[in-house]
Amino acid sequence: MVISINDERLPLTAPLTLAALLHQLGRHQPGTALAVNQIIIPRAQWETHMLQDGDAILLFQAIAGG
Repeated sequence: MVISINDERLPLTAPLTLAALLHQLGRHQPGTALAVNQIIIPRAQWETHMLQDGDAILLFQAIAGG
């Protein structure tokens, strides 16, 4: 299975949830937001949303400023 994260291809050996992928990448932290195939996935669904072959993930960090 191959997905892309911020336009970089990433092969996966096993099906993963969004939460498991973020833990594996060390990116599961406050302020993280993401979209899968251009659809924002609420944080409450990260533990159950299963990634599919070909998914395109946009991962970004919220930045506060003024």
